[in-house]
Amino acid sequence: MTVDAHHHVWDLSVRDQDWIEAGSPLRRDFTLADLEPGARAAGVDRTVLVQTVTVAEETPEFLALAAAHELIAGVVGWTDLTRPDTADALARLRALPGGRYLKGVRHQVQGESDPGWLLRPDVRRGLAAVAAAGLVYDLVVLPHQLPACTEAAAALPQLTFVLDHLGKPPVASGALEPWASDVRALAALPNTVCKLSGLLTEADPAHRSADDLRPYADTVLDAFGPDRLMFGSDWPVCTLAAPYEDVVARTAQLVSPSEHGQLLESTAVRVYGL
Repeated sequence: MTVDAHHHVWDLSVRDQDWIEAGSPLRRDFTLADLEPGARAAGVDRTVLVQTVTVAEETPEFLALAAAHELIAGVVGWTDLTRPDTADALARLRALPGGRYLKGVRHQVQGESDPGWLLRPDVRRGLAAVAAAGLVYDLVVLPHQLPACTEAAAALPQLTFVLDHLGKPPVASGALEPWASDVRALAALPNTVCKLSGLLTEADPAHRSADDLRPYADTVLDAFGPDRLMFGSDWPVCTLAAPYEDVVARTAQLVSPSEHGQLLESTAVRVYGL
């Protein structure tokens, strides 16, 4: 059994995905009907659907989709963490059809100009509400924002922080530092987890082999350990680099066979309560 702990869907007729560049192959609809054949062929039987835009209407739609489709086992949604009523907003989401599928919250911190956005008092209050609701918090950040992630995780030990896409290391350049040191500092905190996802699209197109990706995978495997590492396809963004089945296969190559059970299933099941 394999859990894909990170994928997206979108319908451009419902709302725009303004982060997608004009002319990109991603500028079209991507639905569960598009995902399912590749997922089933790769042995994926459960997924976590992750938010794409900071729009309040998206999360209820995702929860309803999860309730209607057996493939989706969990949703990482969005709510405005800076509002004083974050706890009430999360309770309202939980009360919606499919509300039981809400497992976590995410915000596009990578788009915030303030590298210390996570440390703002209003954001910290919102993060505390996420923890009180029994949810996890997904971190989508750039390497220079990792120190703030570490400080936030240290200040909120009751909240599990899940690092998406390894914190987007500079794979294309081949550099490891300071990313590696910063990700190790985050991993030193027991309430942190990492998704082995997004590496292929961060790499240079000519250097996407397992050998090219292994230094980054080895860094997080050593830092977090297999029991705090989970697989995510980042579909459909991953299709810019490889088909879905190839992403699963290449990711599995980055860890030993004895670690496949944790990477491909048990970590995600435990962390997200699937």
